[in-house]
Amino acid sequence: MKIILKLLITSFAVIIGAYLIPSVTVASPWSALWVALILGLINITVKPLLVVLTLPINILTLGLFTFIINAGMILLVSSIVKGFEVEGFLAAFIFGITLSILNYVLNKIFKA
Repeated sequence: MKIILKLLITSFAVIIGAYLIPSVTVASPWSALWVALILGLINITVKPLLVVLTLPINILTLGLFTFIINAGMILLVSSIVKGFEVEGFLAAFIFGITLSILNYVLNKIFKA
């Protein structure tokens, strides 16, 4: 039940983030749900491997390179999910930061 709540919260955060950032579009709530699901799966499987492979540059940048990895994950999701468009790396970067903040706030509000 908690996983479904987190998925719905992330979907809602994707919709809000797409509303706030003009170069990110979500066609429907179903697209947002797919974005949340696939982004979660990619963050569980691919992201840890990328973080380990980029560990030297991540240490050198004091962890800020993780934002670049997040933007790459968002661009990957936008190439997979129909109805979710991101118009470039900068938009993905800003969307990633916005999505993280929105997820944090919404999880605190709904106590997920």
